[in-house]
Formats: sequence, structure tokens, C-alpha cells
Amino acid sequence: MKDINVNKFQVTKSIQLKDTPTTFDLDADKKEIEKELEDVREKLGDFQNTIYAHGKYAVLICIQGMDTAGKDSMIREVFKDFNTRGIVVHSFKVPTELERKHDYLWRHYIALPARGKFGVFNRTHYENVLVTRVHPSYILGEFLPDVNSVEDIDESFWDKRFDQINAFEEHIAQNGTLIFKFFLHLSKDEQRNRLLRRLRKAEKNWKFSPGDLKERKLWDKYQECYEDAINRTSKPHAPWYTIPADDKPTARYIVARILYDTLTEYKDIVEPELEAEIKENLDNYIKQLESE
Repeated sequence: MKDINVNKFQVTKSIQLKDTPTTFDLDADKKEIEKELEDVREKLGDFQNTIYAHGKYAVLICIQGMDTAGKDSMIREVFKDFNTRGIVVHSFKVPTELERKHDYLWRHYIALPARGKFGVFNRTHYENVLVTRVHPSYILGEFLPDVNSVEDIDESFWDKRFDQINAFEEHIAQNGTLIFKFFLHLSKDEQRNRLLRRLRKAEKNWKFSPGDLKERKLWDKYQECYEDAINRTSKPHAPWYTIPADDKPTARYIVARILYDTLTEYKDIVEPELEAEIKENLDNYIKQLESE
């Protein structure tokens, strides 16, 4: 199987999504890819224990993508070997009444992982510059003091919102949160195939909503908004990675490799040393237990 350079997927300069591949050839069949994923996610699971014991970093993983891009199955397969106490997944839906009474970042801030833990955002704070930008009338539901009509939502509004998101991420990064942002880059043809699969398989019907087809008609607008958001907010401390998502096993493996290869570059993340007195008396503790 072909080795990969994880840096290839990181956004370090302005991109155009129409020129960014939605497929990637690992030169391997599905079983080989799944076996490699299994190996990497086991290593990630072990590393989770180390980062928990170290206790100085949190890891935030943000996953965005169009409908059917594979966000749920990505989370299920990549983090399968994690201790459930060390990872929390938040799936952000339409804001609740309580959430609308706070600023739009509030619900994301209170969901951030504690030091030593991993947090996964399935859909993220970027929905506030994606779906709301495609449907600006949604902003009216936030009851902002200076927004009384859609006409008040101009480019300067979005500029400020991007500044706020960048400041939010910079703040949490400076305080020990390692940030990974993954855009699952799906082709329009593959989305069509996956929607048809939902309709044709009875056990998948529950996933389908007529609203999926309405949103699909806005594909170009969403791509434009995603591209702008990625280009404005991919920073060294909070990078975006564009993940070719037309093949799910390949996408999962790439994400797992990016996480493992990047996290293990932090050489300061090690398990703490035992106190000298405890270390010196380990044999005595063993003898006490063995003599019971």
C-alpha cells in the first residue's frame, strides 16, 4: 500500500475546491486499507492514554462536509479503539432556545474537551459561516442587536464573524488545545449515489429527508462558502485538511494517519514519571501484594 505524506492534505495556501481532488489512490484494496486503519487507530488509542496521563493538552477534532460525506461513520471507525472516558463527541444540530439566548460560539465553547481528553465536533462552529451564509435569514433567529433584516447582513458582518472564529481558535490553542479541522471533500456525483442508496435501501431510509434535495440544489453556493471559510481560517495553530471523501475507507485512513503522525510529533507528550520514593519501593509493593 502506498505511503502518504499527511502534509499533502493540509491547507497552507489559498485553494479552489473545484481543483481539489475528491479521490485518492492508496494503491490498495478495501481489506488492505481497513487493516492499515485498524493498526493506526490502535496506536491512536494507546496515544490517548498517554495524553490523558500527561494532562496538559486537549485535542479538538472538527469534522465538516456536505450531507452524506461520511462524518458519522468517520467518527465511528477512526475512534473505535479509544477509551470512551477519554473522548466526547458532540453533534451540533439546529440551536436550541437556550443556545439562541447566547452568542453563537457559546455552545461550542462549553463543549470543548478538557485537558487530557479528545473532543470531536460533528458539524462545528463553522455552520455559523456556512449554512447561515447560504440561508442568511437564519441569522435573524440569533436576535442580534444590529441585525433587524437580511439586508443588515452584509460582507462586513461575515468579516467580523470570521475574525471572531479565528480569535476563538487562537485563544483555545494558546491555552493547550490542539486543533484539527477536516473537510470531507465529496463530489456531487458521489453525493447523488449516496442519496440514491439511502432511498433504495429500506434500512437507510430514515437518514433521508426531502430537505436533502433542496440543499443539494444549492451545491455551488455551499462549495463557495466552504472554500472561503477554509481559506480564511486555515492557520498553523488550527489547520484545515481537505480529505478526499468519495471513498470512505480511504478517507478514514487518511484522517487517522494525520492525527497519529501529527500528534506524535509532540515529543513533550509523555507519561509522567513516578515520584522517586514510589519508584524506589516498587519491589516492596509487589511483595506486599504477592504475600497476601
